[in-house]
Amino acid sequence: MTDQPPSHRPIRLVTVAPGHFHAALVQKRTPPGVHRRAHVYAPLDDDLVAHLARVAAFNRRPDDPTAWELDVRTGPDYRERFLREQPGNTVVLSGRNRPKVGLIRDAVAQNFHVIADKPWVVEAADLPELDAALADAEAREVLVLDVMTERHEVANRLLRAVTREPEVFGDWLGGSPANPALALTSRHFLKKTVDGRPLVRPWWWFDPGVAGEGLADVGTHLTDQALWIVSPERPVAAGTEAVVHDADRWPLALTRAQVAEVTGRPDAPPELAPRFVNDTLYYAGNHTAWLTVRGVHVRLTTCWEYESPGGDSHEAVARGTDATVAVRQAPGSAPEVLVTATAVAHAELVANLRAACARWQADFPGLAVEDRGDEARLAIPAALRTGHEDHFAAVMTELVGYLQAPRTVPEWERVNARTKYHLTTRAVELARARRPF
Repeated sequence: MTDQPPSHRPIRLVTVAPGHFHAALVQKRTPPGVHRRAHVYAPLDDDLVAHLARVAAFNRRPDDPTAWELDVRTGPDYRERFLREQPGNTVVLSGRNRPKVGLIRDAVAQNFHVIADKPWVVEAADLPELDAALADAEAREVLVLDVMTERHEVANRLLRAVTREPEVFGDWLGGSPANPALALTSRHFLKKTVDGRPLVRPWWWFDPGVAGEGLADVGTHLTDQALWIVSPERPVAAGTEAVVHDADRWPLALTRAQVAEVTGRPDAPPELAPRFVNDTLYYAGNHTAWLTVRGVHVRLTTCWEYESPGGDSHEAVARGTDATVAVRQAPGSAPEVLVTATAVAHAELVANLRAACARWQADFPGLAVEDRGDEARLAIPAALRTGHEDHFAAVMTELVGYLQAPRTVPEWERVNARTKYHLTTRAVELARARRPF
């Protein structure tokens, strides 16, 4: 491989050690500019087999099938072979979380762009390595991009849009730890269906030394949204403009049978034997963190449960001087956006919100306002509703645009990529100190 930045050549994906189903979802569609031939370097294990099956299913589906061609190179020396052979120019990383930052650094050192699924780091001890990788990427003019799918959920986009309308929202309330101006809650379930099939989780998912704790993992999305909503299109520096003040955690107790079921084993994986206490595994998935972002108090909550009839859900509340905006999601239903007047008349709020919706039609065609008497509901057309798996296609389209024109990546995107991991890992440290288990 030459020292020429990969942005000047067709995008050729190289997936390294795929251990999470997001590695395959990156390839659910084939964005323009991405070559259909991709490489995979991985150990020969269950994670690799699952990854290949998912990509093959995309090729076989009856509606809009993909046409991926995979060159698979496997063996215990997969990492060294990848660095030696370097067949592509853009590395995809979505697997075991703790080793991920080392793979990022290796790829950047070879002038690869990197599309890395969250989280990049799960422990504060690994932040210096992440900072070094990002500094090296900037010096080499290659990109390290995060797969932030939640920015493409229409309810989240609309909440952000409303908070940016002074005539509707007013200004941000500062709030307090007990009554934050922004509260974000993400509820996930271990047992669920992805792309039409039951999700099988690898054993390491339940080992915080490999996967990290809940706030360090799915909490990355919440932290990203906090920065994206409170400080849109402005970089936020960790430690000065964004600070974690406190955090807490509580475990999800799982039986051996439950762990066996979600890992697809007849019994709980032997790798997890040291983590069981009296046949119970205490999964470190539930957290709450309190922080400030540019003076606005924010509360982030990650919750994991075993199963639900409705699937994962997301809720949010944003409080302004004139209105409160809420994202509510009932089990099994799509999230809704509701706006309530707090310091203006309800009729005035509805009129201003309708005027804003008229201005938003290019981004949200067909969006309307339903007056419910005591609150206003944003009536979201079905065409704007997309699922979590489809958000990956939107993310990839955006990331491919950045890969083809690296200088178009905004400064806030670069700075906030670092900031959010400083916040999540600090929050985990505070939570452990408050509640060891």
